[in-house]
This record gives sequence, structure tokens and C-alpha cells, in this order.
Amino acid sequence: MKAVVTVVGADKIGIVAGVTAILAQEQANILEISQTLLSGAFTMMMLIESPENVDFAALQANLAAKGDELGVTIHVQNQAIFDAMHKL
Repeated sequence: MKAVVTVVGADKIGIVAGVTAILAQEQANILEISQTLLSGAFTMMMLIESPENVDFAALQANLAAKGDELGVTIHVQNQAIFDAMHKL
């Protein structure tokens, strides 16, 4: 399953490490990644691929909990849904 992960918040040390540690724990591979810093604001967007049998709700919950710990907002959305929402 492919999913889009977005991370937004104030920049601080450990955001990338914290998010990628959860992804590795969940056996998710990062296919594409982009991050930007703008006046202290951090944004990151990733396309990930995880095993088909992944518990998607658990992945979302684990990333959301890590986001709370890091003081950022993390959203995870199935790529098919993301694509459908942004298709004209």
C-alpha cells in the first residue's frame, strides 16, 4: 500500500529522525521525500510504501502520537484517496 505522509510544525531537532524511526518500525519504505524550512516553519511530505498487511489505523496512530511528542502535526493518507482528492 502506498500512502502520503505530511508533517507540519515549528522546526526543531529530531523531527526527521522521529518520523523515519516510526516508518522503519512499521516496515514502511520512503519512495519520495521533500522537506522545506520557511522562517522556522518545517514541512515535509513523503510518499511511502508499506506491506499490504499493514494495520493502517495503527500506522496513523503511531505517527500521530510521535507528532504529538515532537510538537508537529502528522497526517497519513492512502495514496489513492490523496490522488482522487487532488484530481481535476
